[in-house]
Amino acid sequence: MPDHAMTTAPTISRVAIIGGGPAGLMAAEVLSQGGVLVDVYDAMPSVGRKFLLAGKGGMNITHSEPYVDFVGRYGARQDAVAQWLAQFDAPAVRAWIHALGVDTFVGSSGRVFPTAMKAAPLLRAWLHRLREAGVQFHMRHRWLGWDGAALRFATPDGQRSVEADAVILALGGGSWARLGSDGAWVPLLQEKSVAVAPLQPSNCGFDTDWSAHFSERHAGEPLTTVAISWKDAQGVLQKRQGQFVVTATGVEGSLIYALSATLRDQIGAHGSTTIWLDLLPDLSAERVLDEVTRPRGARSMSSHLQSRLGIKGVKSGLLRECLTAAQFADTDSLASALKMLPLVLRRARPIDEAISSAGGVRFDAIDPASAMLRALPGVFVAGEMIDWEAPTGGYLLTACFASGRAAGRGALDWLLTGRGR
Repeated sequence: MPDHAMTTAPTISRVAIIGGGPAGLMAAEVLSQGGVLVDVYDAMPSVGRKFLLAGKGGMNITHSEPYVDFVGRYGARQDAVAQWLAQFDAPAVRAWIHALGVDTFVGSSGRVFPTAMKAAPLLRAWLHRLREAGVQFHMRHRWLGWDGAALRFATPDGQRSVEADAVILALGGGSWARLGSDGAWVPLLQEKSVAVAPLQPSNCGFDTDWSAHFSERHAGEPLTTVAISWKDAQGVLQKRQGQFVVTATGVEGSLIYALSATLRDQIGAHGSTTIWLDLLPDLSAERVLDEVTRPRGARSMSSHLQSRLGIKGVKSGLLRECLTAAQFADTDSLASALKMLPLVLRRARPIDEAISSAGGVRFDAIDPASAMLRALPGVFVAGEMIDWEAPTGGYLLTACFASGRAAGRGALDWLLTGRGR
């Protein structure tokens, strides 16, 4: 049942939603169900472009893990995000998708996907339902800020001013500028005394400053059986197994992305940070030492490692890259490095390369009950432009959906109480 099925706002109410991503579209759904005239404005030629890109390799829509674990994925912002999820959690996301006529399934990792593994059918069904509900879409409208009380847009036909009874901003963060999330809204809100935390890359890769030889030889090669140890915010050593890829400048991939917030913040605080690679996570340190110290006869150490432990290719290259010649020649040091190879990360990759971004409108600048900006009555915010972040795995999309519903409800309640008049 719609959130406000029993009460609707006066039909003369009109809400402008700026941003046609998941958060903005979800806000449009709530408002249109509440009897409000909804106009969605987006700078791109069509809506949902980043949503479609995210679904190219398989549309991971949410995650099936228990709620306590799920909400913990939002780290320092989990209490704030939990307020959104209390009204629209992962099971609600699946039910909503099913109501659009799209089936889902749970993968082996617990991630939830549409059966077709694509975003396009879901987006088409969603947009059809929104248009049927009267939502109007205005493409190639780049928001420029305010002209008095009116919204100002740049369009192919020149500048245009629009008045609305309420506004929802769902402009995304700062990653993938070519798809519309360029962070251009930051100074527009700062000019209105809205507190904004600096935008930073999240779910991103890192630079290590490889040697030219290593980069040319191994860029693009995956590490499919590896674990990473790192120190958390309390200085406690943690470890996780997974996969990542060596790039021309450093490392990226799912295991790196999962740690990116911590690693990014450590680099910000100290100028660099160190992770430790376990190149043989399925073998004990004792077994590795035993194999390394076995007599090798006339074979080189590299041939010995390949024969006894399967160390070759990029793993062999990493040992040569990260160890001195003396360390490589010393069997105790070499065996230790195979289980705990130090790798210094120098910097996060640029924000426009990141899957998502951190930073944005601070939570203390928002009324938590309504998602309205304290400095701008009648203006609500949703999605990735708020200061939260999450790992990949369906957590980003779920929170964007939930925050969009929260903003839509907040705007509808504000109109119903007459505060927009």
